[in-house]
Amino acid sequence: MLLPGPEAQQLATYIGWLLHRNKGGLVAGILFVLPGFISILILSILYAAYRDIGIVEAIFFGIKPAVLAIVIGAVIKIGKRALKNEVMVSMAVLAFIAIFFFQIDFPYIVLAAGLIGFIGGKLWEEKFHVIKGHREKRDEDNAFYIDSYIQPVKPSLVKSLKTIFLFLSLWALPLILIAMWIGTENIFFSEGIFFSKTAVVTFGGAYAVLAYIAQKAVEDYGWLRSGEMLDGLGMAETTPGPLIQVVQFVGFMGAYRLSGTMDPLMAGILASFLVTWTTFIPCFLFIFTGAPYIEYLRGNKNLTTALSGITAAVVGVVLNLGVWFAIYTLFGRVNESHSYGIRWLIPKWETINIPSMVIGIIAAFVYFILKWDMLKTIAVSILSGIIYFFIFNN
Repeated sequence: MLLPGPEAQQLATYIGWLLHRNKGGLVAGILFVLPGFISILILSILYAAYRDIGIVEAIFFGIKPAVLAIVIGAVIKIGKRALKNEVMVSMAVLAFIAIFFFQIDFPYIVLAAGLIGFIGGKLWEEKFHVIKGHREKRDEDNAFYIDSYIQPVKPSLVKSLKTIFLFLSLWALPLILIAMWIGTENIFFSEGIFFSKTAVVTFGGAYAVLAYIAQKAVEDYGWLRSGEMLDGLGMAETTPGPLIQVVQFVGFMGAYRLSGTMDPLMAGILASFLVTWTTFIPCFLFIFTGAPYIEYLRGNKNLTTALSGITAAVVGVVLNLGVWFAIYTLFGRVNESHSYGIRWLIPKWETINIPSMVIGIIAAFVYFILKWDMLKTIAVSILSGIIYFFIFNN
């Protein structure tokens, strides 16, 4: 969580590194992503080429409301962990206002939250030291156990510099080749730069990262529409691998739509590889460079108070994602206006989508009340979407 980028991928890579060093980290990290990559690639091709087929449209119609329930669940889950007092609640509210109404970029919100948490931890520790490090937990329950296979490694500056050079080179290689081959004014270079930046400036897990990606990819770059972003999130929720793999779908659709003279499907496939590369290569860079220092970082109170502030802000950012998705899922038309630097999203109430609302209520009921898991919730929503589409929509 202290690192930028997809935490699930970094955790898998770190576990592999703990057991078998760099070889273990590579195997764990690559195999953690591979199933999701293949699944999302196949679904992206089907979505782009066959979206107008009835059954495909019905499936995605049902998925969207389920995604809303899952995002709300994420807000509640993170909120229970981070919002332990009125200070953390205030930071979450301010983060929501900043990103939803003022459209302040996520990296600046994270930077401000981390700085406030760092300073606040020194001035008012009991309010800011919310997330406890592993060492502190060990002292509390005496249940901390280190497997005999895991041996500490002494940090080495020379090895760290070699690792940094190697993975920075691998990270930059495709962008350099694109610039030399077709220049910098194309969708591939734009996506490579954007997702490289995303990998180093986004903290707080996939849902928080998606808020930033949705804001940029939909509203700024026009790579895909808001409804398509929801469809992509539904894909990622129902396939193996980390949720952040949805970036592959975003890259695919952007290249498919802005392919220029290239075949759209081929452009989408190439973009899928590029976006996956630029998103996940930094994980190996961060883990292989920083793993020897992890034990020290875990117990550092200054860093954990900064992380507490960041996580509180992430609650507000994820809530923004949920509100944004809800508006564009439940209403056919949404007007965006600006006044005094404030962005307003005003739905047209006469365009409300009653079937989506009903499916959303069903999804919320089975997810929150019946406590069904995510896959069962999505399955119920898909079935509801198919029933509506083929029975009531004809």
